[in-house]
Amino acid sequence: MGTKSGLTQRLCLEKILLQCIIQSRTLSGADVIHALKPFYFAVHPDFFGQHPKERAVNENSLKRLNGYLENLQKPGFHSFKPTQLTFYVREREPNSSNVQESFSTSGFRAVSFTLHTRDLLSTVLDILNSCSLSTEHIQSLSVNSQPHKEAKSTLNRPIKWDKTYYSFTGFKDPEEELDQAQRVETTLTSWLDDNEASAVIKLKKSLPLREELERLKFELSHQLQLSDIRWQRSWGIAHRCSQLHSLGRLVQQRPEVLKNVKGRTLVFTDRSGMSAAGHVMLGTMDVHHHWTKIFERLPNYYKLQERLLFLEDRISQLLGGIQVIYVEELQPLLTLEEYYDTLDSFYNKLLDSRLPFHPQSLRGLQMILESDRYTPSLHEFGHFTIPTVCDPATLQWFIIAKAQEARENLKRREEMMITEKELIDTSAEKFSLDRLYKEPSVTSAQMIDCCKRLLQESLPYLQGMHLCISHFYSVLQDGDLCIPWNWKS
Repeated sequence: MGTKSGLTQRLCLEKILLQCIIQSRTLSGADVIHALKPFYFAVHPDFFGQHPKERAVNENSLKRLNGYLENLQKPGFHSFKPTQLTFYVREREPNSSNVQESFSTSGFRAVSFTLHTRDLLSTVLDILNSCSLSTEHIQSLSVNSQPHKEAKSTLNRPIKWDKTYYSFTGFKDPEEELDQAQRVETTLTSWLDDNEASAVIKLKKSLPLREELERLKFELSHQLQLSDIRWQRSWGIAHRCSQLHSLGRLVQQRPEVLKNVKGRTLVFTDRSGMSAAGHVMLGTMDVHHHWTKIFERLPNYYKLQERLLFLEDRISQLLGGIQVIYVEELQPLLTLEEYYDTLDSFYNKLLDSRLPFHPQSLRGLQMILESDRYTPSLHEFGHFTIPTVCDPATLQWFIIAKAQEARENLKRREEMMITEKELIDTSAEKFSLDRLYKEPSVTSAQMIDCCKRLLQESLPYLQGMHLCISHFYSVLQDGDLCIPWNWKS
């Protein structure tokens, strides 16, 4: 009887083991890229050029997702922690067979999900299902996988046992432990406990490059008599140094073409030209030839900028003295030509309507123009957001009705910005931070709330660190600690 029972147990375990080996088959790195192609087309930051907040969120989440996928492919890597991600996903266009063209350029939705899987296949399926994307192509990938590749990956993966195995043996189920850990919300102190050491290592490693970056920035700013050098995106320190070295070589080779850049701000970004704010843009993917052409064309850009300022002044006169502004942090990155066309179209529309605003009745108020909106709105900072397609009569009624509220918001903005700066300085001093800053998508109100709560905490981990207030927890490649503005204690 005992022999029969032992045989039954052994056969049961062998059956479970066989099921687990079949279940543990996974995708290769190349398969993952192909499988997630619809997902990348739906969330890639390059498709959110006119939505800076959503673009920043997707950039941050993609970095963290790529780190999670890379860890899954490391042999023997066992330390998996639940990772919560948020993406803005573009809506699909109906009746489109092409993957790239099937996504709308205007509509999108926010999707949040938590990854806690231990193999690539399950992770890919979780991502696609969470974003309501098709998983039909995954089956063909699994079927077409080479047997020897599957066997190799299986050997490098921890065995995923059936639930009955843990009931039978009494061992702890790691997935169940992960589920329990997921229910416990991440706190600021617990996250710093887990990540401070790795951030310190990365920060120390980046210090020589940081010094090199500051030296290059100072020398080029002084040599070219620039107002500032900036970066549109959060590239790493090494990448930024490389871009400045490239600019330095151009200065040595063609110093005469850079004489017209005096007093300007240089911005390294995705394309070359001049921005709506009047900054000289250098596309990081462009070669010296393209940069040279931009520097040579600067006199023409300056003439266009004068015409643009004249247009803004004419619009202001037609709208009772309200000031037309362009806010880099809140508006999509536009070239000077694109912004001029937007202003010109809006100006001609106002001329035809002849709105009866009393001269200078709206002096002291501000407005920005946006081409991807349909209804006017009043921002918490006090400026009006006016769609270029807005009906003139609706525009007039809205501005007059909201004028007093706009003045109150503008006054509150000035007070808020002073409070924000004071709290940043106080927080940086209390925690001996080397730097405290925020992502552009974090508002002043959110930053103020974050700093006030930080000042109530004792956080010795932060001494000498670079702290970025963001929407997620993350350690950047150069050691900057990112924490959400609404962190939990």
